Amino acid sequence: MQDPIASLKALDIFFKKGSTQDYAFRKSRLLALKAAIRANEQALHEALYADLKKSPEESWVTETGFVQATISHALRHLKQWMKPRRVATNLLNLPGRSFIQPEPLGVVLIIAPWNYPFQLLFSPLVGAIAAGNCVVLKPSEFAPATAAVMKKVIGQAFASDHVLYLEGDGAVLIPRLTDSFRFDHIFYTGSTAVGKLIYEMAAKKLVPVTLELGGKSPCVIESDANIRIAARRIALAKFSNAGQMCVAPDYILAHRRVKEDFIAELKKAILAFYSGKPSESYNYGKIINEKQMKRLVSYLSQGRIVHGGSFDIGAGYMEPTILEDVKPGLSIMEEEIFGPLLPVIGFDEFDEARSLIDRHPDPLAFYVFTGSREKERKWLEGVRFGGGCVNNVSWHLTNFNLPFGGRGNSGTGAYHGRFSFDVFSHKKGIMKTPVWFDPSIRYPPFKGKLELFKRLIR
Repeated sequence: MQDPIASLKALDIFFKKGSTQDYAFRKSRLLALKAAIRANEQALHEALYADLKKSPEESWVTETGFVQATISHALRHLKQWMKPRRVATNLLNLPGRSFIQPEPLGVVLIIAPWNYPFQLLFSPLVGAIAAGNCVVLKPSEFAPATAAVMKKVIGQAFASDHVLYLEGDGAVLIPRLTDSFRFDHIFYTGSTAVGKLIYEMAAKKLVPVTLELGGKSPCVIESDANIRIAARRIALAKFSNAGQMCVAPDYILAHRRVKEDFIAELKKAILAFYSGKPSESYNYGKIINEKQMKRLVSYLSQGRIVHGGSFDIGAGYMEPTILEDVKPGLSIMEEEIFGPLLPVIGFDEFDEARSLIDRHPDPLAFYVFTGSREKERKWLEGVRFGGGCVNNVSWHLTNFNLPFGGRGNSGTGAYHGRFSFDVFSHKKGIMKTPVWFDPSIRYPPFKGKLELFKRLIR
């Protein structure tokens, strides 16, 4: 096996040649990536089923199709993204011209988790390639079937001195890489605990980072919400990928006038989507490994189960489960659940619900179901969060025109669409001044010019 440190140096040498900065080169690599994904689409779907029991349809919508749409969006807009952007020039510097010129950062590191092992590695990769960088990819070791196919895809689309695919134990490999090489950016998706470690490693060499983390994303059901629609949309998002999604609602805050009706509709939606035997359902996935299963099982005793609750640790099966009477302070309400367990908590007043949210500030996502513009405004302005939806759940991340990212404990930075290009670009501010205009006021002696300077600089 080739020494990864030597391979990193090869990427640095290739980047400094300047080939990646050319529009035609970037376009050709994005097209090659899309072709390689299509050629391996069936193998990717089979691997995602092996790792997470995802159906081909779910894999397409959330993984392979999502990334192909990301590439298509980048190809449509790449030329425009690369152009220098004219900005206004202030009075002091007229008749100069000012513009912002994007340039690639250099060699960047992208680290992906296991829950969406393909999408969360390849989506930021698209932005990094579009921006003209060389890239090191670190897939999750906990989704080995998908990792094996992704390695093949990368090998077909890129030379190893342009995109380097490194597998291994992240706890060992990442420190070794960051100690031996200064990356120009690190992009990490995963848990807050590991994100802090990544941040510390990057800080030693002043490496900028993007952290896409998680947290406890709340969902509010107001008294005027369409309960049936709310239940169906929440069930779809919460139990997709067996709840292993960073933007899935972590808990429900339902107004007490509608709480019981909401639970009844949620039960109906679960049965309609996943049948009375979700373990046999075509549409229902599995928990990634035994460690995560045991963690989820430990939560079951921390509330009153009103639906579901069955599990099989060996099979990685946890039934879609609704819990009531869950108390603040318990681990199920202190830790990100990241599984198919959904606590439903009643509230009467805005401040009562917000006080619960404030126990875990700055969630990655926030959702509110209401028919009132006033309530919508109050919630969106009253809660700090990364991004979210009104009368929907999780689908904001599918709009490439919106930034996707957290704040505080849920992350730093945002990506998707143009925002991905920007993450992996440096914006150079440049001013161009003509030589035909060179007034003496700009030069010494300055005595007696103060009032004129005050009129020019304001």
